[in-house]
Amino acid sequence: MSRTRSGAWLVRYALEQLPVSLTFGIPGVHNTEIYDELSRSERIRPILVTHEAGAAFMADAVSRTSGGRIGVLVIVPAAGLTHAMSGIGEAFLDGIPMLVISGGIRTDVPFSYQLHELDQHRILAGLTKKSWKVTEHRDIVPTIFEAYRTAVSGCPGPVFVEVPVNVQLFQGKTGLLPPFEEPAPISLSAPSLVDEAVGLLASASSPGLFVGWGAVDAVAETARIAEFLGAPVSTTLQGLSAFPGNHPLFAGMGFSRAAVPAAEHAFRSCDCLLAVGTRFGEIPTGSFGARVPENLVHVDIDGTVLGRNYPAKVAIQGDAGSVLRAIRERLEATGQPNSDRATNVAVQLATDRAAYHAEWLNHKTDRVNPALFFDELRRQLADDGLLVVDDGNHTFLAAELWETRRARTFISPTDFNCMGYCVPATVGAKLATPGRQVAGIVGDGAFLMTGLELLTATAENAGVAIFVFHDGELSQISQGQEIPYNRKTCTILGEVRLDGIALATGSRFLSIQTNGEIHDGICEALATAARGQPVVIDVRIDYSKRTRFTAGVVQTVLKRFPLGDKVRFVGRALVRKLTG
Repeated sequence: MSRTRSGAWLVRYALEQLPVSLTFGIPGVHNTEIYDELSRSERIRPILVTHEAGAAFMADAVSRTSGGRIGVLVIVPAAGLTHAMSGIGEAFLDGIPMLVISGGIRTDVPFSYQLHELDQHRILAGLTKKSWKVTEHRDIVPTIFEAYRTAVSGCPGPVFVEVPVNVQLFQGKTGLLPPFEEPAPISLSAPSLVDEAVGLLASASSPGLFVGWGAVDAVAETARIAEFLGAPVSTTLQGLSAFPGNHPLFAGMGFSRAAVPAAEHAFRSCDCLLAVGTRFGEIPTGSFGARVPENLVHVDIDGTVLGRNYPAKVAIQGDAGSVLRAIRERLEATGQPNSDRATNVAVQLATDRAAYHAEWLNHKTDRVNPALFFDELRRQLADDGLLVVDDGNHTFLAAELWETRRARTFISPTDFNCMGYCVPATVGAKLATPGRQVAGIVGDGAFLMTGLELLTATAENAGVAIFVFHDGELSQISQGQEIPYNRKTCTILGEVRLDGIALATGSRFLSIQTNGEIHDGICEALATAARGQPVVIDVRIDYSKRTRFTAGVVQTVLKRFPLGDKVRFVGRALVRKLTG
C-alpha cells in the first residue's frame, strides 16, 4: 500500500536498512530535516564534525576498518561538498566505498541564484562512481539502495545522492517500499585462466607475490599460496595489512630500489609474479621503478587495471578471495609444497630485516629514533589495534619500521595521497571500532590541517592517541628539495604549540623528547585513550636518516631525466653544496 512520507523520513528509512551505524557532516538549511530524522533513529548516530573534509576522512576510515559497514556523509550542497571533496577523492582513488547524501536547492520554485546553487554532479563526475538527483519521493529509497550497491560492487568507491530540500521537507507518495537486496557476488568468469596461472607459478624457479588492498580480506589464502610456493610476499602501501608483517615470508612494501633491502633482494631474481588487488601505482613501485617479470599473473576485480602499467601474461578479473582460493586449490593438486625454498627465502628475509633494523637502531640522535619508537609502539599496541597514518615522511617510516599483524589494522591515504587524513580518520576508526585501541601517527604539517577534529573525538568520548612527529618542516618535501636544490623553499613551518591545540580541543597533552621517554610516553598515551580521552603526543622525531623509499625514488626519477637535464640538476646541486 502506498504511503505518504517526507523525503527526510525516507532517507532515514533507507539508511537504516543498510549496514550504516554512523553519519558524518554538518547541518545546514538544506539538510536540517534529514538531521532531525537521524536524531530519532535507534540504529544510526549522526556525528557533528568541525569541517566536512574531516567528515569525509572519518567516513573513509569507517569503510576501511569496520568490517562491512559503509561510511556515510550527510552534508549541505556546494560548500559542504567542496570541503568534503578531499576525502571523496581519497576514497575514489583508493577504491573505498562511501555514500554521500547531500541536500539540494529547491526544485519547486521558479527562482535561480538560490543559496548554494551549484551543479554538484558536474563537479563530482571525475570523483564518484555515479551520482543521482532525486526529485520524486517514490525514488528516494530505491535510489539510495542502488547507490549503496554501486559503491560496494566491483571496484568500490564513493557515490553521491542529492535530495532537494523541498523533497526532504514535504510529504509525497512513496509507493511500495522495496526490500534491500545485497549485490550479487562476482563469479569467476574464466576458470581456464586459473590453470594458466597455476602452470606459470608451479614451474617458476623464483616466484613472488605482490598484494594490495584488494586482497585485504584474503590473507589466509595468500599465506597458503606463499607457503606452498616458498615465495616472498610484498605489499602495496595501502595493502600493508593484506599480509601479516610477522609472517616469515613477508618482505616489505614494494620490491624496487625504493623498497627495504629484504624486499629488493627477495624479488631480484623473481621470474613469475602473482599480483592481486593492486594497480601497480606509483608509490609501491617506487615511482614505477620496479622490475616486473614477463610472467606476470595479474588479478583484480577492476578489469581496467589489468596489465595497464605492466603487461600481464595472464590477466584474471575477479574477486581476490575467490580467485586466490581457486589458484590455491589447483596448486595443491599439482604436488607438494616447496618447503626447502620456503625455508631458504625465510632465512634470507630474516637476515636482511635484522640488518636493516640494526642499521636504524645504530643511528645516533639526540631526538627520538624512529625505529625505537615503532618497536615500543608495537610492543604496547594490541595485535588488533589500529594504526592510522597521514601523508608524509612518517608514512614511509611506518611502512619500513612498523609490523602490521592483522588485516585492516593499518590505514593510510595512498593514491590521492591527501595530507590531513590521519586525525579525522583515527577518530572515525575509533567510532567504528570502539572496543579496540586506535592510534594515529601524523606529521606536524598534516596535523595543522585537520587537528581540530580532536574536538569531535572529545565530544564523542573517542579515546584516540595522536602521535605528532614534530620536526618543524614538511619533511618529505623538504628532504626532496635538499638533494637537487640544497635549499628548502616554503617547507619550513612556524613553531606551533601543540599543547595549545590539545587544550583547545579538550585533549590531554604529552611529550616524548628523547629515546628515554618513549616507553613511558606511549604507555601513558594509550592509558589515557583507554579512558575515553583523546591525547596529543608531541614526538620530537629525528628525520635525518633517509628512508629507503625517499632515497630510492629520487634515484629512480633522476635516472629518467634526459642526459642534459640530468647534468644540469646534478651540477646545480653540487654548486649549491659548495657555495651554500
